[in-house]
Amino acid sequence: MKKNFSLAIEYDGSAYHGWQRQKNQPTVQEAIETAIALITRQKVTLIGSGRTDAGVHALGQTANFHCETNLSPPIFLKGLNSLLPEDIVIRACKEVEDNFHARYDVISKTYQYKICNQSLPIAVGRQYSWFIRKKLDLNQMEKTMHHILGTHDFKAFEATGSPRSSTVRTVFHADITKTGNGFLLFTIKADGFLRYMVRNLVGTLVEVGQGKLLPEDMEKILCSKNRQNAGATAPPHGLCLISVEYPAFSTSSLTGQTYM
Repeated sequence: MKKNFSLAIEYDGSAYHGWQRQKNQPTVQEAIETAIALITRQKVTLIGSGRTDAGVHALGQTANFHCETNLSPPIFLKGLNSLLPEDIVIRACKEVEDNFHARYDVISKTYQYKICNQSLPIAVGRQYSWFIRKKLDLNQMEKTMHHILGTHDFKAFEATGSPRSSTVRTVFHADITKTGNGFLLFTIKADGFLRYMVRNLVGTLVEVGQGKLLPEDMEKILCSKNRQNAGATAPPHGLCLISVEYPAFSTSSLTGQTYM
């Protein structure tokens, strides 16, 4: 019997060249597809909610695949986790309707970016945050948030050379908070993201925090639609996909958790 399964996936992206399968490069998609093939003896295509770039992490990535099997979701969950490396964990496995599509059915995603903002770097956890020694002005960064809320053309924050049919996105929520011990956590929820969009927004926010830009400059950058006017791209290792939401349900068992 052909079934459609959804997976909620957590992974440390440090050792991978992103989500999407690539020739001669280790990726998260390839690792999971290989494990599924070992269990089912079938070649399957794992459809992710979207790509994460090299070095980016996830607490709530969502994916689905079709296969001919009598196996139940709990058996898949146990089998996949026994075969996958320690830096990839399947948090949930569900049988879903045949027409469910992990990418096309998405209504929103939430990302978080972690900054270590203190005088000394850290040893433990350094692969999950961007170390910035100079103290950032959190108040100025907070003032910048309202400029990115709502529907805007985010072309100025799209990676060069990665054009989309539309660069308009709607941001439902954005904030930056102190989480203790010198850490800042930027959270953003939107109906979709352009390539490097979150990292380019973070890089621009940091320049606001450093006094190189003013909060009102964010609106000017958006209107310019020019990538050169925005800040530098923040490094990938501070970024984490927290959750993916769908109309009727969320397959992510970690929705609402934070990147700590």
